[in-house]
Amino acid sequence: MIRCVIFDLGRVLVPFDFQIGYRQMSEYCGLAPEQVRARLSTDGLVHDFESGLIDEHGFHRCVERLLDTEITYQRFCDIWFSVFLPQTLIPESMVEAIRRRYRTVLLSNTNPIHYSMLYEKYPILQHFDGYVLSHEVKAMKPSPLIYAAAIEKAQCLPGECFFTDDVAEYVEGAKKAGIDAVQFENCEQIQRELRARGVEWE
Repeated sequence: MIRCVIFDLGRVLVPFDFQIGYRQMSEYCGLAPEQVRARLSTDGLVHDFESGLIDEHGFHRCVERLLDTEITYQRFCDIWFSVFLPQTLIPESMVEAIRRRYRTVLLSNTNPIHYSMLYEKYPILQHFDGYVLSHEVKAMKPSPLIYAAAIEKAQCLPGECFFTDDVAEYVEGAKKAGIDAVQFENCEQIQRELRARGVEWE
């Protein structure tokens, strides 16, 4: 029996398009959007940021150096956040209703800039009992450590948790931790998967 429903954040609850950020950043540094993407992919910088190894101000300074440009911290945060699209992929009402009957946990590879602004601007994120964020636990999916943290927040057995993520590798990592997990395709598919497990919210 499912007692806790665990959701990924990006491309499960909130859609995003990193090209939006690359295009805006290119206006500051004179590089093509693809060159911005390539430079930001070097040296594991984003991985370190989402692993909590550097803070948001350190990340800002590193990006300025990589792109050989200067940009105010607030403007940088606005661009870094601009990648998220306005409409959620799962209705807020559905998550809110699930929470009335089951424990809910958010499990995400994310960073403090994205998460703080997402929480402020997307009310759907307020309907969770626990939050497992990679930059806080200093572990990223598919590390076993982050799933262990999610199970602890779930306050039940791994097999009593249902998890969905858009990345197949992260779904497999959850399964290895004993969690019942499926790869996210769309809201209707997840509704079918939940109902098949006896999870009701209406």
